Amino acid sequence: MAAMTRIECSEYHWSVTSENPVLCLARLGHCARESSIDDKNDWKTVSNAFSIIDFTEDDLENLFGIIASVLHLGNIRFEENPQGCAIIPHSHEIKWVAKLLGAPPSILLEALTHRKIEAQTEEVVCPLTLALALYARDAVAKAVYERAFTWLVSKINSSLVNKDFTKKTVIGLLDIYGFEVFDKNGFEQFCINYCNEKLQQLLIERTLKAEQAEYKLEGIEWEPIQYFNNKIICDLVEERHKGIISILDEECIRPGPATDLSFLEKLEEKVGRHAHFQTRKLADPKGRKRIGWMDFCLFHYTGEVTYCTRGFLEKNNDLLYRHLKEVLCRSRNPILSECFLPAELKNRRRPPTVGTQFKNSLSSLLEILTAKEPSYIRCIKPNEQKEPSKFDDFLIRHQVKYLGLMEHLRVRRAGFAYRRKYEHFLQRYKSLCPDTWPHWHGPAAEGVERLVKYIGYKPQEYKLGRTKIFIRFARTLFATEDAFEFSKHQLVARIQATYKGCQERRTYLTKRQAAIRLETNWRRVLAQKEANRRKWAVGIIRKFIKGFITRNKPLSADNEDFIGLVQKNYILNLRYHVPKNVLDKSWLRPPGILQNVSDLLRAMCMRNLVRKYCRGISAEKRALMQQKVVTSAVFRGRKDGYVQSLHQPFASSRIGDEDINPKIVQLISCEKIQYGIPVIKYDRKGFKARQRQLILTRKAAYVVELAKIKQRIAYSALRGVSTSSLSDGLLVLHVSGEDKQKGDAILQCEHIFEVVTKLVMLAKKENLVSVVQGSLQFSISPGKEGTIVFDTGPEEQIYKDKNGQLAVVSGCLGKEEAEEAALSEPDRLKMLAGLCKP
Repeated sequence: MAAMTRIECSEYHWSVTSENPVLCLARLGHCARESSIDDKNDWKTVSNAFSIIDFTEDDLENLFGIIASVLHLGNIRFEENPQGCAIIPHSHEIKWVAKLLGAPPSILLEALTHRKIEAQTEEVVCPLTLALALYARDAVAKAVYERAFTWLVSKINSSLVNKDFTKKTVIGLLDIYGFEVFDKNGFEQFCINYCNEKLQQLLIERTLKAEQAEYKLEGIEWEPIQYFNNKIICDLVEERHKGIISILDEECIRPGPATDLSFLEKLEEKVGRHAHFQTRKLADPKGRKRIGWMDFCLFHYTGEVTYCTRGFLEKNNDLLYRHLKEVLCRSRNPILSECFLPAELKNRRRPPTVGTQFKNSLSSLLEILTAKEPSYIRCIKPNEQKEPSKFDDFLIRHQVKYLGLMEHLRVRRAGFAYRRKYEHFLQRYKSLCPDTWPHWHGPAAEGVERLVKYIGYKPQEYKLGRTKIFIRFARTLFATEDAFEFSKHQLVARIQATYKGCQERRTYLTKRQAAIRLETNWRRVLAQKEANRRKWAVGIIRKFIKGFITRNKPLSADNEDFIGLVQKNYILNLRYHVPKNVLDKSWLRPPGILQNVSDLLRAMCMRNLVRKYCRGISAEKRALMQQKVVTSAVFRGRKDGYVQSLHQPFASSRIGDEDINPKIVQLISCEKIQYGIPVIKYDRKGFKARQRQLILTRKAAYVVELAKIKQRIAYSALRGVSTSSLSDGLLVLHVSGEDKQKGDAILQCEHIFEVVTKLVMLAKKENLVSVVQGSLQFSISPGKEGTIVFDTGPEEQIYKDKNGQLAVVSGCLGKEEAEEAALSEPDRLKMLAGLCKP
């Protein structure tokens, strides 16, 4: 309440400052206030915890409403009317409680002040006395709080339950309150101490008694250890029809007035002779001083505890009237509607008492603990004041004694820390011995015996029973476990290696099968391709054979492929046989069907070569080529030495400018000198040889002696040029009649072909050249002629013979002249073209 806000308190009608404080809290006295406790922060922590475990705001609102209703029920006050019946003078508390419980106020008011009694055929509503009304109010508060608390625990457990059903391992923690021994002990302490007796009995059964019985059953040598068995005390409390709880239930339900004193008398009557039960009436004079008239004493395993019977019957009954239960079953509060089911109203049987409910709940708890493997933690209280670092020796020794810790220590020290069935032990540790790994085919006991001998157990460290092995010291088990962990890593490595080997082999086999399948399919594909290729090849060969047979026939489907192939091959081969120059007359022989195409291609190729050749010749070489062409036209096949002249390029002049006398240059300055060459001039009468220069201009030819022009022959007067067919260098320039005073000029030079060619080209009289054989006539003077005789001899010479004729003897026809005579026209053209390469 201190942590809630004012608005939250107003929702639940809480107000500690009002005129009517909460009596349920006021009865407990003033609440202690600790400076270390912060209610607001604790309240926030609780609220956050509720949100974490899936509590909605509606759940919290309904839960807090129930708690508020319990507190408000404590504020309801009753008064007695003149008839002795209980009434409620102020109804505002009833309204608040009814609102919080979700019930009509009038029905709740009637249920708290009246009781409904059902007979066989009718119902009777009778008013309650003041005492019964107070009892009914408290019963409602207890029932509502108890059911709400049970719902809260169930809700928390359902939110924490394991949702993964595949994981069934559960660890539970049970915190049990210890023995309670106060100056005045009541029904609550009786139930708590009874619970501790049962848990102590379970501890004895599961540890001391069960362990010693197991040693005896397994045939292990064992000296029994004496201990106190508290079963006799548990039977005193819970035995059917004879135990204290059964006697208490009988006293609660028997007809007639039943009081706590009558219950005590009934106990003295039925269990008075029990060694662990005592009352003031049954005690000796010394014991009567510490036992009251309403008390009874039980000798628990922890010691003697005295209980006061006042309130036993009332607390054990704790009945909720049917009229009140109907109100709660019809509540609109969702939590109460889950806690109080309408099916309870159909049950006419008397509900079990508190003691019976506690005994049944404890039995269920023990069944759960028996089915599990519990571990125990004993808590020892160091002092009564709960102060730190303070130990009460007497109190501690007393707790050690009544908790039976000494007996447990003696059993544990004399017993064995670990025991396991042979099958389980062998199954876990068989990998530590080569004889038992991986499978042991004999009895499990023999396998365990061989295993522990191989590990190296000492005789005092273990015992072999009928079905189990017992290990005395924990260190022995720890050493075995360490060895197992080490071997486990080795086994894991070996298993991994084997598994990886199997996996890799499986992968290899898979890949191998896949490779074989691929190879098979690939070979099939290749075979199909080869078959198709051969089939195609056969068809092609057949088609080409048929095409070859019909190659000379008109183009058709039978021979078009063959003809196309022939054309293609001819064109492809032709590129390697194309002429390289204009003189190359070779050409690849075409098939008959491509003769026209071949002729066209050859003509085109030749035109292209000629065009390329012509584009590559300079103007000077073009002129030289033209001169060679003229020479060829004049002398080819007519004069010896022509072939040798083809390899000798023509010079622009055989005389340099410095070799010509300046006077001569001055005399013919009006004409540009085109060519000059040293010559030997023979006189026309005596044939005397004289050194002269032959100078050619554009208009005339000059025979020059040093600085004097001996003869000028105009081109217009030039009648012809004669030379022999032999290899001599003699030429005769025939002049026309108007220049007869000089006569014809007889000249000899080394470059006969060059001189004649340049002369006739300058004179533009290529057709006037005459190549004679045997002899020629020349004009000595007008009307008088001379003769020049040409002959061959062993050596060249020119002389005047006996007949007064000029005899010219040339050398015999040599090897070169013979070759020249055998040269064909294309060869001569090649030699000619060699002189004019660009």
